Amino acid sequence: MTNQVQPDNEQSFFSHLVELRDRLLKMVLCVLLVFVGTASYANEIYAFLADPLLQHMPKNSSMIAIDVASPFFTPFKLAFVVAVFASIPFILYQFWGFVAPGLYRHEKMMVAPLLLASTVLFYGGAAFAYFLVFPLVFSYLTAAAPAGVAVMTDIATYLDFVLAMFFAFGLAFEIPVLTIVLVWTGIISPESLAEKRPYVIVGVFVVAMFLTPPDALSQTLLAVPMWLLFESGLLFSRLITRRDRAAENDG
Repeated sequence: MTNQVQPDNEQSFFSHLVELRDRLLKMVLCVLLVFVGTASYANEIYAFLADPLLQHMPKNSSMIAIDVASPFFTPFKLAFVVAVFASIPFILYQFWGFVAPGLYRHEKMMVAPLLLASTVLFYGGAAFAYFLVFPLVFSYLTAAAPAGVAVMTDIATYLDFVLAMFFAFGLAFEIPVLTIVLVWTGIISPESLAEKRPYVIVGVFVVAMFLTPPDALSQTLLAVPMWLLFESGLLFSRLITRRDRAAENDG
């Protein structure tokens, strides 16, 4: 009996590996296909990304390229990042297709909305950074330059800066999903989270201090949304907990 079960387990394991390989290949192919399209407009995409800074730079100043190859490689690096960014829904769909067969029905009913919400929130965090935070931060930083200092930012340095900001705000906007997952898995209760609110408020400001430039404005612009997102996650967690308790009582 043992010898008969072991080959079945090995076959199932290898079939999962094959499926995982196929889905990973599809993800890579999707990113490459999107990259072919974004690479054609690499310079236009970079100009769009640089607009919040250019709008607040002093007259007769411009961005510069310190490295010889930067004018070529920096826009293409951005085009690849945009391709990955745009492929996230397809990547998550492949991930969902791989894990969904092993989930129970009630788990599927939770995981699918959480994946969708995490995608929308990550995009929302990036949009929040570009349309609201960048204009305010760059206006402050360029105006704070000492007299006699010409503000001319290197294009590669600027790209690294804004990508880090996108990543920071995108992750920060995932707080409601993280809060719901912690409550749903039973790691912590909504009541316990509510009691820890003062520590959470202090924590989000500490996190914002490390993830943003060293100025109070950008730190506040990240910390306050993080706190509000925590409150929204706590609210939804309470609603889910009440629903589950009601279902248990009915059962």
